[in-house]
Amino acid sequence: MNRLKEKYSKEIIPSLREKYGYKSVMELPKLDKIVINMGVGDATSNSKFLEAAVNDLKLITGQQPVITKAKKAIAGFKIREGHAIGCKVTLRGENMYNFLDKLISITLPRVRDFRGINPKSFDGRGNYTLGLTEQLIFSEIDYDNVVKVRGMDIVFVTTAKTNEEALDLLKGFGMPFRK
Repeated sequence: MNRLKEKYSKEIIPSLREKYGYKSVMELPKLDKIVINMGVGDATSNSKFLEAAVNDLKLITGQQPVITKAKKAIAGFKIREGHAIGCKVTLRGENMYNFLDKLISITLPRVRDFRGINPKSFDGRGNYTLGLTEQLIFSEIDYDNVVKVRGMDIVFVTTAKTNEEALDLLKGFGMPFRK
């Protein structure tokens, strides 16, 4: 059993029950999935950028990314409908907990001048979005093989009803929020 999954059942559930007074197990907020999205706007000019992004995301998550396509044409960005403009991975279950554990204990502490993540990036429905500026902070990425430094969005989807509940849930997992 994963370390964070165990922590959830032994520590986080009792503390959330005490704070919010949940009666049923089904009311308890839990981490549903983690979606990692990497936008590759320059894929319209060179398809090698998209391939590199897919490979990087595959190394980071251990799962095959899905290529995302443009829903509508935007002339200013030279994008046509149906063009491949990014890739994403949805992590659930064991993979999700493994990725979260790696993110909290290895990756985020490697960021230079790290003071914690912003606690205001919730969407109002209990989901948290974390934006990273470069993929190099992950230990799986070899600096010499990087085609282009690009950022990514990591979305933590929870079953929490409010931002406060989701914040307490993620703090329980050990997310390093800014004070």
